[in-house]
Amino acid sequence: MKHFSLLDLSPVPEGKTAADALTNTVDLARAAEKAGYHRYWLAEHHNMPGIASAATAVVIGHVAAATSTLRVGAGGIMLPNHAPLVVAEQFGTLATLYPGRIDLGLGRAPGTDMATARALRRHMAPEDGFPQDVAELIGYFGETQDGTSVRAIPGEGTHVPVWILGSSLYGAQLAAYLGLPYAFASHFAPDMLEEALAIYRSSFKPSETLSEPYAMMAAGVCAAETDEEAVYLRSSQILAFARLRTGRPGKLPLPRDDLSAEIPAPVMAQVNHALSCSATGSPATIRDRLQGLIEKHRPDELMVTGMIHDPAARIRSFEIASEALTDLRSVSKVA
Repeated sequence: MKHFSLLDLSPVPEGKTAADALTNTVDLARAAEKAGYHRYWLAEHHNMPGIASAATAVVIGHVAAATSTLRVGAGGIMLPNHAPLVVAEQFGTLATLYPGRIDLGLGRAPGTDMATARALRRHMAPEDGFPQDVAELIGYFGETQDGTSVRAIPGEGTHVPVWILGSSLYGAQLAAYLGLPYAFASHFAPDMLEEALAIYRSSFKPSETLSEPYAMMAAGVCAAETDEEAVYLRSSQILAFARLRTGRPGKLPLPRDDLSAEIPAPVMAQVNHALSCSATGSPATIRDRLQGLIEKHRPDELMVTGMIHDPAARIRSFEIASEALTDLRSVSKVA
């Protein structure tokens, strides 16, 4: 493992506002930079009362302005929602303002429900043009070519690093074919992680971007001073995810001692499976669990994420995770 990083969805806690969530994001980013995280990514989601990062490029600029060394990026931009030129101009501007610090992860899911997807895209195309859109977007970040009639300004010549994101085998195959870094969304869709990483690594084609494969996996983290406290704090995310799965999205709930009264057993089983690529507990428990994930999947980079209602407890959770990951990375370097 070369690096460890952090994914933030800017959760909006119950009783708070989107403005509070964005303030919390800046506070967490500053703490993450101090704690040694390599990247700080934000994700595009729409029409969700509990997520404040819908205008992802804008939030990235806000976080980059509040930090100094942290790489800040999108994990990711849902490319079918946008014209590639617009994304190139946005991220080209960010890269011009914050050179050497901006990443662009691309996904092909809507990042929302289909009604909202239609509102975003206006005219839904039946064909899948994602590979062509990715190639077009990368082209805008390259050097100026003679005779080019459409250019991204700012954008051209910035060579913004582009990642392919995925939760299935499709993204692994595309990232390998294009020779791009690959990030798997195992923090909520763990089923195909092992197969996707194997396909990506075995079929990778070197490119101008990468000479060898570079794979990132994501894992949930909820850390506290004791196992019991961590389980209690994590109940907010479990309840929020269960509500989302049953068509009742909302703000991030307060933690609960007992979730069985609100979440039926079959739904709880689904949620526990979806969020199983995770570590919850005390510092010692967190270290053991993360060590197991790293040893099993051998990621080049691990990205952790987690939603906790109390922003101070969320910062502390990622500090504990950073301490464990710093130690694990040191051990792997010695080995």
